[in-house]
Amino acid sequence: MASIDNESIIKSVPQKGFFGHPRGLFTLFFTEFWERFSYYGMRAILLYYLYTETVNGGLGFDKGTAVAIMSIYGSLVYMSGIIGGWLADRLFGTANTVFYGGILIMFGHIVLAFPGSATAFFISMALIIIGTGLLKPNVSSVVGDLYTKEDPRRDSGFSIFVMGINLGALIAPLIVGTLGQEYSYHLGFGTAAVGMLLGLIVFALTRKKNLGLAGSNVPNPLSKKAALGTGIGLIIVIIAAIIAIQTGILNIERFINLVSILGILIPIAYFIVMFTSKKATKTEKSRLAAYIPLFIAAMMFWAIQEQGATILALYADERTKLSLGGLELQSSWFQSLNPLFVVIFAPIYAWLWMKLGKRQPSTPVKFAIGIILAGLSFVIMIFPAMQGKDALVSPLWLVLSFLLVVLGEMCVSPVGLSVTTKLAPAAFSAQTMSLWFLTNASAQAINAKVSVFFGKVSDSAYFGTIGLVSIILGGILLLLSPVIKRAMKGVL
Repeated sequence: MASIDNESIIKSVPQKGFFGHPRGLFTLFFTEFWERFSYYGMRAILLYYLYTETVNGGLGFDKGTAVAIMSIYGSLVYMSGIIGGWLADRLFGTANTVFYGGILIMFGHIVLAFPGSATAFFISMALIIIGTGLLKPNVSSVVGDLYTKEDPRRDSGFSIFVMGINLGALIAPLIVGTLGQEYSYHLGFGTAAVGMLLGLIVFALTRKKNLGLAGSNVPNPLSKKAALGTGIGLIIVIIAAIIAIQTGILNIERFINLVSILGILIPIAYFIVMFTSKKATKTEKSRLAAYIPLFIAAMMFWAIQEQGATILALYADERTKLSLGGLELQSSWFQSLNPLFVVIFAPIYAWLWMKLGKRQPSTPVKFAIGIILAGLSFVIMIFPAMQGKDALVSPLWLVLSFLLVVLGEMCVSPVGLSVTTKLAPAAFSAQTMSLWFLTNASAQAINAKVSVFFGKVSDSAYFGTIGLVSIILGGILLLLSPVIKRAMKGVL
């Protein structure tokens, strides 16, 4: 298939129709809104479903295993994005890959919507992991196709798109969480499936008219021979996995260990390949070296942030007063705090960096501030822990913890995306962006091993140790920031 140039794509997209933006932004905004509604709605009740006793509608896993499964699930979601990007580049194009991913996600939620065994649960997780890997990285790429690189609306368009992500994530725990915890987990999962169905309907009905050729390009198509070989290889892997599961060679504990190891080895392999490549210049390798401490800092940040859906979710369910000012709360509602604070503070941070201009902190300093704030979000949980394990604490402690980690997230997440594009070697630009998303995958792979200590040690020891490690790492990064900045070779 001949490559489609950017000019042809832009001409095929109606350039007005959604708040002054290309009409295709409407399609992608609501597709991602409903996909995030389904994802975060399901995730808000998934942990509770895993460890609730079977007689009460759950799967009856012990809590340590349930938390580890959640962490591994999150890790695999981010790892699968590598597969999604490859399939879009080599086979389907980004728009088709988004649609196929949405279908897999919907079927994954449908499987969860019906009472079933642990086997059915793992099938549903496989569908959702693969589907999210297909959809998540590619829908953002299609947004980029709507604009020329010089279009002044481009950054604003991405900001509107990100708002759709966070609005979906904000309302999902309130709706799906309430249905799941008040009535039935399967009703909640079914609602998540409906959300993804709505996203697919929006995409299918408006794609042709609104997106034009956006997302249709296959820049590096596979030959028929290579496609056949890839298909055969995939079938062999699936058969091997089924045999390993059926014979007991691959059980839950070994799978968790395998993913945890891969979470460390895959990024190391990425760095080694880029450092040893002759395609990377001396300057690019210096920038890549500067990227390593930022990568480690990001891993530390996500290791804390992602525990909001596991350890803090468990804390909300078992050790928090679920009432405030006469309002009865659901433990799943706390999962709406992160996107709520993102919606509030993202514009403020964007304004602040613009206001400071050249006086704003360097990227290493921003990362240091981010992981120090993340560490503080755990350190402050020492104070409610002092009341003892049997005492129910005020929900405001969790609100404060989520607030601090989001303040840190504003210094790490958008800044990390931006600096990754700047520090990436030209020959490895796409791979380096995949490496950025692996910061989250690696963090959650590590969490699968670390989070098992929650409940085995005191809450003060758990939150305090992880929080202090993050603060100390932030302090080290501050001290090293001049060295890192020099190695970045002019990148701010």
